[in-house]
Amino acid sequence: MIKAIFFDIDGTLVNSHSKVLASTKKAIQEAQKQGILCGVATGRSPIRLEEMLDGLDLDMYVVYNGQLVFTAEETLVSQPFTPAVLQKIVVFSDENHRQILFGGRDRLEGSSTMLLAQSTNIKRLVALLPKKFPVRLLKKMLQLFSPHRQKERYETLPILKEPVYQCILLSAESEQQKLSKTFPECTFQRSNTYTVDMIPKGGSKLLGIQAFAKAKGIEMSEIMAFGDHFNDVEMLKGVGIGVAMENGQPSVKAAADYITKTNDQAGIFAAFQHFGIGTSK
Repeated sequence: MIKAIFFDIDGTLVNSHSKVLASTKKAIQEAQKQGILCGVATGRSPIRLEEMLDGLDLDMYVVYNGQLVFTAEETLVSQPFTPAVLQKIVVFSDENHRQILFGGRDRLEGSSTMLLAQSTNIKRLVALLPKKFPVRLLKKMLQLFSPHRQKERYETLPILKEPVYQCILLSAESEQQKLSKTFPECTFQRSNTYTVDMIPKGGSKLLGIQAFAKAKGIEMSEIMAFGDHFNDVEMLKGVGIGVAMENGQPSVKAAADYITKTNDQAGIFAAFQHFGIGTSK
């Protein structure tokens, strides 16, 4: 029996226009009426979650790829960077003039242009870009509007005095090996072609879900999860039922127990119907 369901956000819970389908809202609300807890497991920050979730009232939140887990009543996991690792990331970003965001509990700080890109409306515009839009060209476009090249751009950010759970770096996939060598203290999670999430070593959505399950007395076999990208593979393998969206990466679909329709074709509703959750088959 499924007692909790987690959803990735981009490419899964929301469609290609960053909207939650009416069928998805209805299915989740019906599942909650049946006593099933529903929440997100995302690389996103908790900032403006209500806007991102399009009015959905959820029960739990695994954000920053599992580094922060909370409900309306309590915080279950809080695993920020150590000061030493955070300082290393700051120095790297300043010395190499990189576009980066630092994610805290209540705010994001860093590249002003990347902050703008985090808004839901901009996400909807980015969705119109070709899937193979080159990251190098995107970097050049952003640099035209960004003052990030000033010396020690990030050293003075107020957020660095607070717990920072995740850094979001503008980075091409081809750079991954170099980054891993530079930051062995970090785990890297990617949910799109243009940016990579940096979190403390060993962190993951699955660990966040496991912490939630332990706190609530729920077995992992009683949990279902939905995802579409590389950072969802471990999560889908680690829960009782892993569901991949048809629009997901091949490796994600290979890891899933079930493949549903796309995020534009009521995939969540279809999976709920298949498993008899929140609605009749």
